[in-house]
Amino acid sequence: MAAWESLRVDIARLRNDIETLSKIGRAPDGALTRHAFAPAYEEARRWLKGRMEEADIPSRDDAAGNTIGHVGAADGPVVMSGSHIDTVPDGGPLDGAFGVLSALECARVIRAANLSAPRGFEPVAFIDEEGRFLDCMGSKAMAGRLDMNEVAHAKDPNGGSLGDAMRQAGFDLEKIGKAKRKKGDIAAYIELHIEQGPVLEAKGMPIGVVEGIVGIDHSDFVFKGEPDHAGTTPMDMRKDAFTGAAEFAYKARRMALKRGTPLTRITYGIVKSKTAAANIVPPEIYMRQELRDIDQKLLKRLVKASYRLADKVAAEHRLTVTHEHISGNTSALMAPRVQDMIEGAAKALGLGSHRMPSGAGHDAQVMARVADAGMIFVPSEGGRSHRRDEWTDWKLLEQGANVLLQSILRLMHAA
Repeated sequence: MAAWESLRVDIARLRNDIETLSKIGRAPDGALTRHAFAPAYEEARRWLKGRMEEADIPSRDDAAGNTIGHVGAADGPVVMSGSHIDTVPDGGPLDGAFGVLSALECARVIRAANLSAPRGFEPVAFIDEEGRFLDCMGSKAMAGRLDMNEVAHAKDPNGGSLGDAMRQAGFDLEKIGKAKRKKGDIAAYIELHIEQGPVLEAKGMPIGVVEGIVGIDHSDFVFKGEPDHAGTTPMDMRKDAFTGAAEFAYKARRMALKRGTPLTRITYGIVKSKTAAANIVPPEIYMRQELRDIDQKLLKRLVKASYRLADKVAAEHRLTVTHEHISGNTSALMAPRVQDMIEGAAKALGLGSHRMPSGAGHDAQVMARVADAGMIFVPSEGGRSHRRDEWTDWKLLEQGANVLLQSILRLMHAA
């Protein structure tokens, strides 16, 4: 057995990191929110770089705002692991953060062991995975997959521009393209994440080996009618934008259930009324649609079908409607050799594993376009995520981090 096969993470150190980071961006009412480039995020970035410095791990921020460390061989292709430290509004302490902090812990173990391996290792915190401006923006920038038109016009839900947010955080939107890594620079990418669903817990399985990740499309719809008096305008004479938007959302859900697969998901998580007044017939409704499926061709068909459906419903309600693709992630299969290494590492540690798809989007699906990629899941308590009571038992977190460490080491020593 090679000496590195006996290396393990320090769970006390990892636990301290998770608990400390979970306090950054925490409001008095308990809500945890760290949006990309916002003050709480920049505080978290400084803290993360400080932890790397304490461990004698060189770190840097690239032109997109990704935070990257490096240990081991200085030249040649690297093995990379990480996730994100931004959150959804009122999110949980593990989504993304667990993967970043576990990668940091692996880097500390590798640095302390003074390993000599053919490949170096880089822990990374990708910027804006949750899509304040653009989904998986940081990994797309690194992989050279950014749509520069989308970048130029990117705004957050409150209308703030990406350029302004980056400038306030000390970055330059015009230089974002410099974050692209050279071809062959990244030999393999591996991401550790909580499952965010109930499957592993239901199966009593400590480790999930991800086989593929769903594609995601975000599209904006704006239904427009007329702002009439809510008390004096008869129901059959109204051009009620909300009624049309509501009917569209209901029918789009039925369409997705009928024409989709068991992995198809459709959601309207952002809906806004222009007037927001109880006594005015709503003249304009904005809504963002999110569609997901692991079959990319089917996903595209469903998006187009939703556009046609919106046109039909708007016409029936004497409304106008616009629809526009905003951003998206392409579905991706994980590399078989990385899946095998994860499974082998789990087995060597005496842990069972289960191969499964991911219904959530991750930076790994972007990195899969430029490197052999893989993902490790650990169970989510009650399947809960994107909420403040998101949690996983410390023992399961330790097991996942050790599978990550041993998978990284196998990749660093691979031919």
